Amino acid sequence: MGTKKFKPTTNALRHTAISDFSEITKSRPEKGLLAPLKKSGGRNNFGRITSRYRGGGHKRMYRIIDFKRDRIDQPAKVIAIEYDPNRSARIALVQYSDDQKAYILAPLDLKVGTEVISTYEADVEMVPGTCMPIKRIPLGTAVHNIELKPGHGGKIVRSAGSAAQLMAREGNFVHVRLPSGEVRKIPSSCRATIGQLGNVEHESRSIGKAGRMRWLGRRGGVRGVAMNPVDHPHGGGEGKAPQGNPHPVTPWGKPTKGYKTRKLRKYSNSMIVRRRSTKRRSK
Repeated sequence: MGTKKFKPTTNALRHTAISDFSEITKSRPEKGLLAPLKKSGGRNNFGRITSRYRGGGHKRMYRIIDFKRDRIDQPAKVIAIEYDPNRSARIALVQYSDDQKAYILAPLDLKVGTEVISTYEADVEMVPGTCMPIKRIPLGTAVHNIELKPGHGGKIVRSAGSAAQLMAREGNFVHVRLPSGEVRKIPSSCRATIGQLGNVEHESRSIGKAGRMRWLGRRGGVRGVAMNPVDHPHGGGEGKAPQGNPHPVTPWGKPTKGYKTRKLRKYSNSMIVRRRSTKRRSK
């Protein structure tokens, strides 16, 4: 697992840095674990653009990931590490004793041949890939794929290289420090998976050219100052005129670049012990 760089034979390759995919052991996905994935191009059911600058991209199939890990006390053997075009993390193909296969998120240092298990017991070996309730996991352990409600499956900490840390226990809750720095209370009966997710070098990649972003399904964004006044508050003027507003705004007039959009009375505020920002907002 590392980063692949190129000789600067073209301007695009000069700064390109992508994964070398050295950890991948299987090139074709498991057919029984695939589902169709339809592209919307950023359009809604009326055909109108609701998400700008989306479209194109390589055709994909969705890999069905087992986020719930609900086969309790049934060990599974890792038989392959695969690439998933729908997420930044790698996925691992595991096989149970009844020959049923499933995809899970691949933590760092998970090797082919390793056995992983999902359990409620605390006396199992804490190897990467083991899934259990967070009340059974020792404090200070790095975890990923954390549930927010018991039995609903992992919802947070699922991207490449990410990990959360268990900080403290308080009644029926566990304080978990998320990758953003936020400390959040999570019910102790929720489950999480041991270890940090793999593909850590994902954050150091460099796309290199606009065409690669097109492959990913992202079209080029247009600056507001390059538009007409009818299209954007920053538009209009002669030549490279400064933006018309004293502060940068969105096309719909909302402040941007640091403006907080979270609701002051959001239902989950009571679960947040410390916000990721140093400044705390009054309720």
